[in-house]
Amino acid sequence: MDFKDFNFNPDLLEGLLAMGFRNATPIQQEAIPLILAKKDLIACAQTGTGKTGAYLLPVMNMISQTENRHNNTLILAPTRELAQQIDLQVEALSYFTNISSLTVYGGGDGIAYEQQKRSMREGVDIIIATPGRLISHLSSGLLKLDQLQHLVLDEADRMLDMGFYDDIMRIVSFLPEKRQTVLFSATMPPKIRKLAGSLLHNPEQISIAISKPAAGINQQAYIVHDAQKVKLLTELMKNVEYPSILIFASTKEKVKNLGKVFRGLGFKAEAFHSDLDQKEREGILSEFKNKRVPVLIGTDVLSRGIDVEGISLVINFDVPHDPEDYIHRIGRTARAATTGTAITLVNDKDKRKFANIEKLIDKKIDRMPLPEHLGEAPSETVDSAPRTDRPDHQKPKRKFWKKKPKAAGSTSGSE
Repeated sequence: MDFKDFNFNPDLLEGLLAMGFRNATPIQQEAIPLILAKKDLIACAQTGTGKTGAYLLPVMNMISQTENRHNNTLILAPTRELAQQIDLQVEALSYFTNISSLTVYGGGDGIAYEQQKRSMREGVDIIIATPGRLISHLSSGLLKLDQLQHLVLDEADRMLDMGFYDDIMRIVSFLPEKRQTVLFSATMPPKIRKLAGSLLHNPEQISIAISKPAAGINQQAYIVHDAQKVKLLTELMKNVEYPSILIFASTKEKVKNLGKVFRGLGFKAEAFHSDLDQKEREGILSEFKNKRVPVLIGTDVLSRGIDVEGISLVINFDVPHDPEDYIHRIGRTARAATTGTAITLVNDKDKRKFANIEKLIDKKIDRMPLPEHLGEAPSETVDSAPRTDRPDHQKPKRKFWKKKPKAAGSTSGSE
């Protein structure tokens, strides 16, 4: 479907064409007409499908036709990085229009905070915000959203995973009841449907390839011991030219350590984590986007907050705790109908988590042979409870079973 078929404002369409966009993606084809019709909407689409354009384009088109545009639209995002990415898209799409936007998130300096306050007093067309900082402005009375017409929740599942449910509901208490609400989520667990039931009125629903990685991703897995991981990656990254590599680790501490390890091995690599200040984070992302830093290492915050074209390889140094995070991680490559490679390193303790990933995506991921000189790989067998479907005479005697000590609760590290 050609973007011309949506009858967008000529200035908005000119911006689209100038950016080289001609045809809408499936989520855009389904969502744009519904949003233009001012319907509330729940949209479920995998990452990298063009969902940001699916809500920005119709909202911006309606703004261009609206007289009262003071704080017209609020877009909530889980992380500052995603908020910045959305703002960049607004800026690019509105190049030939006079649509204004403001990003509101924590971590900036005093100058940025004063600029936010001034823009709020004067009013803008679109506010893109993370929940925490927005609440502080709303509570102070500085920001008024009583005339708001459109509310968009982007990556709503991630916001709930990060504990923003109460914040979202508090923000909504400052908004007019009569508004259009659009909710985008990569997955649709029961908690998202509960949130949608509280916020949306008779919503339309769209589902595009729920929980399926993009077809252009070449998914591979290596069964390894922890001591073999860095050696294997060093070999893979040196033997094949990957211009842009994104590595995911389970904890902030491991991210920092891997940054030091790979730099010590001669790679130009940066560790991206929450101990960096905002300017440092923005600087690292800019260097990565411009291919001056070819290797970026981070935790799952990057799986939602980064939108960089041309990432050729995604590496899961650790298997993610949540199978759906696997989809978000590898979705950083093969975006916009391109191709890419995703490699997951699976150690003994992560085998069951990896099996759950394959169950979710309904696909067995190709196992790659470990180079012989790196040593013997672990068995791929997943430890499991004793079978109960065998005849009694085949079941192991009770006395041969040793009671294993109960393991402490295992949780993945966070930002």
